[in-house]
Order: sequence, then structure tokens, then C-alpha cells
Amino acid sequence: MKKNAVAFLLLLSGHSSFAQVAAPAAKTRRPNTESVAATPFDTRRIDQLLQEYTADQPGTGPMAKVLNDGSGKVIYRRDKRVPGAIALVMRDGKVVYRKAVGYDDFIQQTPLRTDAIVRIASQTKAITSIGLMLIYDEGKFQLDDPISKYLPAFRNPRVLATFNAKDSTYTTVPAKGEVTIRQLFTHTSGISYPVIGSKEARAIYAKTGIPSGIGTPTGSLAKSMDALGALPLMHQPGERFSYGLSVDVLGRLIEVLSGQPLDQYLRTRLFEPLGMKDTWFYLPADKQSRLAQLYTEDDAKKTVPMMPQGSMFPNYPKASGGTYFSGGAGLSSTIDDYAHFLQMLLDNGRYNGRQLLKPATVALVTQNQIGEVMQGDHKFGLGFSLTTAENAARQPNGPSEGSYEWGGIFGTTYWVDPRQKIVALIYTQKYPNSTGGDLAGKFKTAVYQTLVSEQNK
Repeated sequence: MKKNAVAFLLLLSGHSSFAQVAAPAAKTRRPNTESVAATPFDTRRIDQLLQEYTADQPGTGPMAKVLNDGSGKVIYRRDKRVPGAIALVMRDGKVVYRKAVGYDDFIQQTPLRTDAIVRIASQTKAITSIGLMLIYDEGKFQLDDPISKYLPAFRNPRVLATFNAKDSTYTTVPAKGEVTIRQLFTHTSGISYPVIGSKEARAIYAKTGIPSGIGTPTGSLAKSMDALGALPLMHQPGERFSYGLSVDVLGRLIEVLSGQPLDQYLRTRLFEPLGMKDTWFYLPADKQSRLAQLYTEDDAKKTVPMMPQGSMFPNYPKASGGTYFSGGAGLSSTIDDYAHFLQMLLDNGRYNGRQLLKPATVALVTQNQIGEVMQGDHKFGLGFSLTTAENAARQPNGPSEGSYEWGGIFGTTYWVDPRQKIVALIYTQKYPNSTGGDLAGKFKTAVYQTLVSEQNK
């Protein structure tokens, strides 16, 4: 348990399972996530999957343990893969699946609710990215502007040349060019992450006190990003995809261009227009009781509650008066709130009769912006991983070409499929998750298998 708790410190990145008839979608397609469409949709495949991953599973392997069911009969079971899960699927602007299964607190037997607030971690990145694109629509910057035009600390960047692991000293060479805003959006800037980044970055960032963005309520984005700007890049700008603090830098750019702290800007420009009333960096007192329990695994792979360790604690969203607003990892939210955000993108930037983002800008952020560079076997837009034709061909029961997606380290995943008009999300709260980490992939397959079967009826 201690080992996993320490890893967490360093890392970033009533039961409700009902179906009701929804009101017809308005022309502006404001999603009503409180109800489910009357469109026929056989939920049994998804129900079975979620039950399988949240229920006690029979087993005789190393995870098995002997219990007594109270009748004198000895039974075997292994621990739940995840204590609970929330899933939501929308098609053509209507909810076709919305359920919570399992427990929020499995020790107290408290059911997980669909309105639970969860730590979305790196799902914050898409929100920050779109928040900045609202300013792009106002003509206040260009994608290929150097970031140093607005954040002088990043002027004349240097690239790591040699590194001494014994004392974390290093040498650098001049970068071939300035880091651009586009490179920050696409994680090709050369900026890495504390702890989950390269070994060199982990050591250099730790020595300087660069935060990951999770569980660091004190300090300011301005000071941390200025400190980051003085540190070496891990590679030449634009050379390759390196997941890191690039979107935290974009969050600071929002503050400079808007004249507002990032939390205030996102609330007025995105959260309030989209009805995202439960999305916060630090939760108000009246919402803290809905924060979902966070789990981890002990050394025997048993699921256990995440415990506080050092200055870091799992309930960081409850920190009072937090001042550090991480644009890459700091938000907590509900599955409904995030569905509103994604539906707005699927509807070409329009929500509840209001055009928040230009349709051409939505097209821009969901197109390949990294050229021949690869993000794994995917391409990357301005804040989203993109499904290519090759990806779609390899997985026929999966997202169509042009779909976009991402997730968060604590077990949250989303995707948008414009061809099929699908918005889908699945949320859990567990890290690491060696026994249930494949749930999101199986959920994706189950969604498409169900839709195909419905179409073929």
C-alpha cells in the first residue's frame, strides 16, 4: 500500500441505474442528461460488462480468498476489479445509456451515484484547450506564435544535451526555434512531466519544485510556469510527441490574455454557458460530500482506499482556498457536466442556442496537427487524440475515423464519434488498476457492438 500511495503523491495524470423517457432534443441540441431517450437501445451487453467489473468475482488464483456466506457454505471470491463505475452514452443529442453500478464506498456499502463528482485529472486538458480556442476565435493570438511573445520566461529556450544522474546536473544546447502555441497544444514542445515524464525531466523538475498539477493547492500557476520556462526542453520543439505540462502553460496563457485567473475564466466562458455546475478546481463546501472515494491497490493487488501520504491527500479537491489552477490536471467534475462539454463540440461549437466556438475552429482542433509525428499509433489535434483510418480499420467495433478522445489517470475515459454522432464516457476512481484497467476498452467495444445490433434489427 505504501508503495502505491507514494506513487500517487507524485503522479499527475443513492444508486442510480434507471432509464426514463427524455424530452425531444431541441434544434440546438441541449443534452438532457437527467433522462434517457425512448429510442430502442438494448443495454444488456453494457450492463453485463459493468456488473462483471464491479461485482465480486469467483476465482482460485492468487487474488482469491475464502469467505463464509453466513450459511456455513465456504465460497471463493476475488476482489472487485473496480468498486464502482459510471457510464453515459449519447447518440444524436439524446441519452441512450446512463447508469452507475457498484459502490462509491465499498466498505460502508454506499452505492455510487450518477451525480458523483470525480477527479478527472487529464480530462482537464481538453477544457483548457477549448478555453484558449475561445480566445483564438477573438483573434488575440495565432497558433504559430512563439509562447515567449506572451510569456517571456520561455524566451530563447535550450534543449537538454547531457545529464548526470548522480547529481541531476546537465548541459544544454540552444533550441532550433522558439516553442510555439501549436506545439503546446499538441505536446510536441519538448516539455515533459514531473515523475511520469522522462527520468531526466523527473529529476530536473523535482529539484526546481515544478508541480504535476494534482494535489498542489498552494502557490500560483504564474510562478510555476515562469520557473518551468527557465528549464531545458527534453527535445527540440516539434520533434516528437512528449506528454507533459504543455497545457498547464496554455492555462497560464489564458490568464495573461484574459486578465483573469484560470478558474474564473473557465467558469464564465465555459462552465456557466454549458451548465457545468459541478466542475471545479476546488469544490465548494456544499458539493464536497459528493466527491467519490479514490482507490488504489496494495502490494497483493487488493483494492483498498487511497490514504493520505505526506503533504498530498486523495481528497485534494476539498482543499479550502486553493490558489493553484492546473490547466492540465486540476479539475473534478461529473459525467453529466463533461457530456455537455463534449456535446457542444459534436454540435460544432453550439449549445443551448448559443455559438460558443466557431464551427471552423471545432474542425481545426479535431484535425491532425502533428504532421508525420505520431502519438502512439494515433494522430493528435489541438487537445485530443484522433482516430485515423488505420486505427478504425484495425478495430471495426470501435470509433470511426475522425473520432477524438482522451482520459484521466484515475480511470476516466471519453470519446466523441462525429460519424456515428456518439458521445460516450466511463468513469471509475482507482489508480493503479492492474485488474480493471481494461474496462474502458471493453466498454467502447460494447457500445459499438450494441449499436450495430440495434441497427441490424
